[in-house]
Amino acid sequence: MLADGGESIARAGSLGTGVHLPGEWLGALVTFIGGILPNWRDDPVREAATGETKLTAQLCARLNSVSRHTPGWDFLQFRREEPDEADGRRAIDLAVAPSGQLIWIKGREYTEYRTLLPIECKRLPTPSGSDRDEREYLISRFSSTGGVQRFKAGHHGAGHEQAAMIGYVQAQDIGHWQAEIASWIDGIVKDATENWSAADKLAMIAHDGLRRTAALRSRHIRSAGLEPIQIDHLWIEM
Repeated sequence: MLADGGESIARAGSLGTGVHLPGEWLGALVTFIGGILPNWRDDPVREAATGETKLTAQLCARLNSVSRHTPGWDFLQFRREEPDEADGRRAIDLAVAPSGQLIWIKGREYTEYRTLLPIECKRLPTPSGSDRDEREYLISRFSSTGGVQRFKAGHHGAGHEQAAMIGYVQAQDIGHWQAEIASWIDGIVKDATENWSAADKLAMIAHDGLRRTAALRSRHIRSAGLEPIQIDHLWIEM
């Protein structure tokens, strides 16, 4: 009886048979996440919040709820403040990982312990403060908290060729921030900041004026011998 019970428990605790997914699947994952944003924002039972930590906690809860009840996405889990795989002292705002399922993408195995897609979240505009840089979506002159710069430097997602950022637009609108960020990049390049160029600018992929969301994309050369990285940007006007 003990042997039978132990064998049963072992089977119950095992991951499912591996699923092989094409590299393009990560793009579909980004689209899935983007599609959830408007209903999350407009949910009447969601407590009003402005801080990045609270907003991201709320979003993580919604992503887990929706994925769990959506066929084809129910093998995923979303986690907050996940230690970065390359540097455990740093934490990713949101991480997507398999849940009870082995996944293979481009010959790489992903388990529930390995991040499929690292996601950074930022407020637009950056909260004011003596130690805050208004350009923190991109870079910071005070610290390594700049969102895009973290990926470019390999502080986040060093082992990934694709990542995502979520922008909580809390003032102005999406068009304003696309132009503002492009202007900031021009300034960063003019200052001869290492490893930055006009090629780092964000390109608009889709903009839904009714739902007040947008999808943008950028590609970046990285330092330390890392492969280039693509960042998909999901913005939502709060």
